[in-house]
Amino acid sequence: MPKTKLGILVGGGPAPGINSVISAATIRALLQNVEVLGIRDGFDRLMKGRIEDIRPLQLGDVSRIHFTGGSFLGASRANPTKREEDLATVVESLQRLGVTRLITIGGDDTAFSAMKVSEKAAGKLRVVHVPKTIDNDLDLDPSVDSFGYNTARHLGVELVKNLMVDAKTTSRWYFVLTMGRKAGHLALGIGKAAGATLTIIPEEFPKNRPTMRMLVDILAGAIIKRLAEGRRYGVAVLAEGLAEWLPDEDLKRLGKIEHDEHGHMRLAELQLGEGLKQAVHDRLAGLGVPKVNVVAKDIGYELRCSDPVPYDMEYTRDLGYCATKFLLSGGHSAMVSMQGGNFVSIPFAQLLDPQTGRTRVRMVDIKSTRYAIARRYMIRLRRDDFEEPALLALFGSVCNPKRSADEFRREFGYVVENEAPPLDLLHVRDRQNNGR
Repeated sequence: MPKTKLGILVGGGPAPGINSVISAATIRALLQNVEVLGIRDGFDRLMKGRIEDIRPLQLGDVSRIHFTGGSFLGASRANPTKREEDLATVVESLQRLGVTRLITIGGDDTAFSAMKVSEKAAGKLRVVHVPKTIDNDLDLDPSVDSFGYNTARHLGVELVKNLMVDAKTTSRWYFVLTMGRKAGHLALGIGKAAGATLTIIPEEFPKNRPTMRMLVDILAGAIIKRLAEGRRYGVAVLAEGLAEWLPDEDLKRLGKIEHDEHGHMRLAELQLGEGLKQAVHDRLAGLGVPKVNVVAKDIGYELRCSDPVPYDMEYTRDLGYCATKFLLSGGHSAMVSMQGGNFVSIPFAQLLDPQTGRTRVRMVDIKSTRYAIARRYMIRLRRDDFEEPALLALFGSVCNPKRSADEFRREFGYVVENEAPPLDLLHVRDRQNNGR
């Protein structure tokens, strides 16, 4: 029987807490006299058969790295599932290294790769996945955040808070674009906690895909509403994933469209913030609204490699410990999680969306109380605004020439069509019970 040897690798982008997982997993294995190999650069070297630089991890290498951001083992988006020969080379490389257990740390793409590596190994390799993403969109229990999210939100709130002070001081608007490829968890978490003027996320548009014109009018409507209140400043937080849903003709105006190794659009290469800034400027100018100073600001890379907050440090050390303990106890082919303070393993097969064949993505529940409260505190055009002719006339007075209530309704009424019904806390339990 081959000697047990544990390999650890990190896929995808960085997230605060990666080093805590590596540290805890390594220490747990070494205490059981299991050799640990730190595999650098995700699947990249394994796919190329480059194993000569892969070295064992010792206690002194990892005992204090849990305080730090980034990844001690590096990371890459190398995708071994695109070609069957790459997948075979990964398994062969691991066998040459003598690895019998593998921990992968990453998001939904790395989870999918881990599952395919496990299948290809056909029982010769036991694999578990530790879920990480600041996007918070992995298919975990709704009460469970993915690690890195809380640290990223914490730092994001600090940045937005400063921008809010700057906006008021200089009488300007900021359009803040945050990471969140598919879902709006990070944008909403930052915007809600910071008390930003408004936040726009992809989940707002369950029936109709958003267009640039719709996004522009939501933002222009919020600016007009603030001007009617005598305020020339504000901060709008936007999830970058909005670009994923835009029609092709809108996307082409935002720059060259590129894709990563997993087929995802490189959202950071698109100029969504700048595009919206210019389009909103043109829209307001067309309405005769006095010039509004708008600054587009992307935040994302600043959040990924920061030192983890204590919540993520503790959470990820638990995950690292459980990943190794689970593997060495005979567990395999699962994603590890902590739910309600207890370990829960989620089989790889349960992660797949049967319609896409890919790992499921957790979206923001726009029917939740949490989201309803977030919307209630936003300053943006609301459905009940359009029930008050005097209020609409006030908004219309910001334009030149002035718009009547009916004219303003014709211009902007459609932007509230996706708004959820008012929050009814008195009967929320009845609705939940009826939905079961």
